[in-house]
Amino acid sequence: MSIDGQQSSQQGKLQRRLTHDSPASLDNGGGIDLPPVAVCSHLVTIYFDYVHDQLHTLFQKPAFMADMSMNQISPAIMFGVVALSARFSSHEYFTGQSPRTRAVAYARQAAALFDPSVVSLTSIQTAVLLGACRIVEGDAYGESIYYGIGCRMAQLLDLPHRNCSTRLEREINIRVWYTLCMIDEWSSTGVGVPKQITSPPTDVALPCEEMAFLQLRSHDFSASASPWDEGMSTISSTSSLSSSSSLLAQMILLNHILSDVNKLNKRSVDDRMLFPDDNAVHALSERLDAWEAELPPFMRDDRSNLAHYAGQGLGRIFVAVYLGYYHFGQLLFYQYLHGASDEMEGFTSDFPRRCKYHAAKLCNMVYAALDTPGCDVLYNMVGHVLVVASTVQIHTVLFSTDDDEIAAARQRLERNYTILLRLRDLWPSLDFCMMRLQAFHKACRSSMDTSFRLDKWMLTFLSEFAKPVDDKPTEADWAIGDIAITPRSDFGFNPTYFEELMGP
Repeated sequence: MSIDGQQSSQQGKLQRRLTHDSPASLDNGGGIDLPPVAVCSHLVTIYFDYVHDQLHTLFQKPAFMADMSMNQISPAIMFGVVALSARFSSHEYFTGQSPRTRAVAYARQAAALFDPSVVSLTSIQTAVLLGACRIVEGDAYGESIYYGIGCRMAQLLDLPHRNCSTRLEREINIRVWYTLCMIDEWSSTGVGVPKQITSPPTDVALPCEEMAFLQLRSHDFSASASPWDEGMSTISSTSSLSSSSSLLAQMILLNHILSDVNKLNKRSVDDRMLFPDDNAVHALSERLDAWEAELPPFMRDDRSNLAHYAGQGLGRIFVAVYLGYYHFGQLLFYQYLHGASDEMEGFTSDFPRRCKYHAAKLCNMVYAALDTPGCDVLYNMVGHVLVVASTVQIHTVLFSTDDDEIAAARQRLERNYTILLRLRDLWPSLDFCMMRLQAFHKACRSSMDTSFRLDKWMLTFLSEFAKPVDDKPTEADWAIGDIAITPRSDFGFNPTYFEELMGP
């Protein structure tokens, strides 16, 4: 019997036929039951709307729904899905329960059912769900452990090259593999530890286009051998499954750039560089530009494309792609806010403007998403990228000489804060985001001329999103020189403005 078969047998002992009035689990080791089936179906739909393809990509929705109707979903996976989606529900089943606390018992039960000694795709999917459950509670270490288990299992199975009997199975393996590669980058950076997947294979096909993926069925393409054996190892092997217009594939390509941006910023801090590595930043900026230039017209950032993807049920993943793009841009150019002046020469003179451009575009994308039906993005990482974008707005308020630019930055700050409060009602980990924004504001009030320096504190602030930050050291603590900048002092900055904005 295969490893997955062994796990299916074990899980079968935990399952039973369900009615719409019965809880969706029986023998779960003395833990809580799932909600009734009708509520579970509602929560699974919410999961695919607000979590899947934004936090991770693990399943195909039609196959998942079909398996759920046949009671063939792993109980651990069901508990993990419910834990992540219950916070979004307005169902009467959760009346009187805070959205922030609904997940705890379900996540605990998912963890109790998870057996890390069973190495399988199901276990990998469960580990990713559990990692997501931990980080939304603010447990960055727990997230890292579960993601690490998922990465190791995928390496043991050689997941992207496993023998598959259907195209659907092959495509799910590829998508789970790339999910692990991306979350490994985010999670490892978030806690400041080395990545698990340090040398991913270069021959793994990118995921196919989303609508083509959703149309795959379990009976499509039977083969006893590996799908790589018949010329299918390149993305051009099957035109109907081309990745050229895949949103997930674009996320993956961008993640390669993020990895190099993180390395560059870390090297700048570790080497205690007084001046940025302009040539390295320029090379990465060209890669970002090339990524955008190579997009087909229907994937560009404009309202008509957003509406088109919303009509396909893909609006939120379209938004997630661009939030990644604009966030990576603001990370790359952020260090040029410190010392930004008219004296900067050559291509670097445009870098402060490009940081502001990316931050403004990120804010505008979030606003457009909230204003477009079927596109509102409410996953927890939106909070982190909005906090970073908000600090760029603070820079504008402090240092700009353009009154219109200052007014626009203030408006973004106010709207971002409103959005962050909404997100905090859903995700406990967003408390850290609010604390980080307050810490940054305090740093600006203490020493405006060093607040935007790319130092160890700032690197932690920008990248290690999974934990709070201490107050920034004062000027007396600096061990290296400084680039002089002069904040405006004549535009009527109210020192209590941001305290009022941040709230109690």
